[in-house]
Amino acid sequence: MVLRDGRTTSLLTVGAVAAVLAALTPATAFAAGDPLQRYAQQELRWERCEMGGLPAFECAKVKVPLDYAKPAGRTIEIAISRVRAGSAKERHGVLLMNPGGPGSQGLTMPVEMEPLLPAEVRARFDLVGFDPRGVGQSSPVGCDLTEDERSLQHPYREATFGKDVERARSVADKCWAKAGDVLPHITTRNTARDMDLVRAVLGERRISYFGYSYGTYLGAVYTQMFPQRSDRIVLDSALDPKLAWRGTFRGWSTAAELAFTRWTEWAAERDATYGLGATAAEVRQTYWGLVEQAGRTPVPTDDGKALDGDAIRSGYRAFVQVEAVTPWIVALKAAAAGGPAAPGVPPGVVDDNQTAVTWAVFCGDTRSWPRDPEQYRRDAIRDRATYPLAGDLGANIQPCAFWKSAAVEPATAVNNDVDALIVQNQWDPQATLAMAQGMRRALHGSRMVTVADGEGHGVVVAGPSCADGAFTRYLTTGRLPAKDLTCANR
Repeated sequence: MVLRDGRTTSLLTVGAVAAVLAALTPATAFAAGDPLQRYAQQELRWERCEMGGLPAFECAKVKVPLDYAKPAGRTIEIAISRVRAGSAKERHGVLLMNPGGPGSQGLTMPVEMEPLLPAEVRARFDLVGFDPRGVGQSSPVGCDLTEDERSLQHPYREATFGKDVERARSVADKCWAKAGDVLPHITTRNTARDMDLVRAVLGERRISYFGYSYGTYLGAVYTQMFPQRSDRIVLDSALDPKLAWRGTFRGWSTAAELAFTRWTEWAAERDATYGLGATAAEVRQTYWGLVEQAGRTPVPTDDGKALDGDAIRSGYRAFVQVEAVTPWIVALKAAAAGGPAAPGVPPGVVDDNQTAVTWAVFCGDTRSWPRDPEQYRRDAIRDRATYPLAGDLGANIQPCAFWKSAAVEPATAVNNDVDALIVQNQWDPQATLAMAQGMRRALHGSRMVTVADGEGHGVVVAGPSCADGAFTRYLTTGRLPAKDLTCANR
């Protein structure tokens, strides 16, 4: 017999099945005798949240099993928050939210999202945020990593590959020394199980959900594990479930080349303003000339540091926003020629807690990471040749090569008919359009709204867009568009 999250147990007799169904509780639909039922029956102690400062912003803790295969064993706490629906009469249910990451804190999402949501949505939903297991106030973990070890991408160089290998090994060793008893249980599947317990504790038959970036993958996994518990699912800037996770890293390189090509054409049309070249080929030559020169003599920046060629390439995600990135390239070119220092690359290093959870999820979700360092070397060389802007950055070696334990469960194959709305910018550097289209193929009951020429990572979270009408209609009525749509902001 297949249970609600895909686990199996022995077949029951017809009479026993009838008895189990009769014992289902109205709110949680957990069977009598299910070891998770005791968790569903816990009473929440709501208190005013320490952060946010709003009287209506409440926080509580939910106990969940560390290991769902041993529900009577060790427990951890999940911190949740809530802003109640604006209208008791119009209330539809709970809108659970996740901000991505993995490893990002989501406890403040209700107050952060409230101004972005139309009044009709606010009236119908309790906005519920949470810190996923291991994150923030939810039994947090850490690895005591250095700043260099917390960086997620490194360029491939033959001379430094040995150091890259040792860095990746060090991250894995430190994480397991610090939190090896917990890390195998910090996975997307277990976070989805936590979400379902939160649903049960809140007394909801089903939950609606808003997920951003990695949160789209989490939402998709929830729909696969708990399809009957999934209500109105909105996925903002979606990832392709089939690529989790090494494929995601390498997939960024393909999109980077497309965005770079678009930028060279845009800048060439404005050569009179920026002076980077009158044709796309000339702009491309200007950029790679800058990278080559910076490789010899790093370009001084206004933060007192300097950028070499690989550091300039590491800012590849900026090319999706053509109007913002072009002055930066102009400033780098001027600084390289002896002019004023240029702005540096925005810092991409995350804190220790988020890094620990990031690798726990990336390494623990799937068994597809190669173990042989030479495979990463070959992939980095090959991808750099095919995608020179960022190919090696996505393919270089990562801590998952040395993770001490293989994933407890296989990667989740997302393939279902649950209703969902996917909203997506055409030019997104992290959740690329191709990745979102992969999510659309995995969720057969979904519809997708693409913002043509939309730039950056995030649609709803970035403010007003042409996708707002479909978003509001779906959350307030449950009606998806009749077909996939493309719209334009201007």
